Amino acid sequence: MAVICQVDAFTDRPFSGNPAGVCVLEEPADEKWMQEVAREMSLPETAFLYPEDDAYNLRWFAPDAEVALCGHATLASAHILWEKGYLGKGETASFFTISGVLTAEFNDGWIELDLPVLPEEETVAPEGLIEALGIEAKYIGRNAFDYIIEIESEKELRSIEPDLSMLAKVTERGVIVTSMSCSGEYDFVSRLFAPAIGIPEDQVTGSAHCCLGPYWMQRLGKDNFNAYQASRRGGYLKVQVKGERVRLFGKAVTVLEGNMLV
Repeated sequence: MAVICQVDAFTDRPFSGNPAGVCVLEEPADEKWMQEVAREMSLPETAFLYPEDDAYNLRWFAPDAEVALCGHATLASAHILWEKGYLGKGETASFFTISGVLTAEFNDGWIELDLPVLPEEETVAPEGLIEALGIEAKYIGRNAFDYIIEIESEKELRSIEPDLSMLAKVTERGVIVTSMSCSGEYDFVSRLFAPAIGIPEDQVTGSAHCCLGPYWMQRLGKDNFNAYQASRRGGYLKVQVKGERVRLFGKAVTVLEGNMLV
């Protein structure tokens, strides 16, 4: 019987941050079944993991598709491994994934993720992208997963109300919109929209910060950041860029747990 939990990631309080399903298996599961469970959970992503050698095999499914990298569900998975006693708090959580070996460590109340850098390159927006967002872009780039668009102000960023049906037609995964923060508390803010994979707006996106960290490093001339994703639920994380890797620091709270009966 598989254990399944719902975890709010990149937050220290329930009902904020980004919710993720975490399904701990004893052995590999059928891909179609995992996709159906993810659709049933109806969360931005559901993680499925099982022990393999001295680590865990990890896959992530959005309601409509498997995804190649998911930071918040990785953080949620590590949180469950420590909280439920699969690993001791002093042990490193190692995951075999489509995006290579990822690790997590518990460090003074924070979960520290080690993820790959996802650099962007400047590009021209496809027809309909800017119109769907209703914004004026200072910069447009793209990496392996998403478009990234810098705009003038945090006020403008928080007021975006995209045309999601139009946006779903012009993106493969999603679009990150970012600006400098207007407060001294954060270095930059962002939002991410991904209707093409069944996520109108992601609440707090770890993988987006694998792009945002290097992006703002070039503009601000430093490699350590306090970042806020300004979605409805909102979430805070610390970002460190170290060569070809990005360290993300966040917290997590379990809100539901049970057993899969099918």
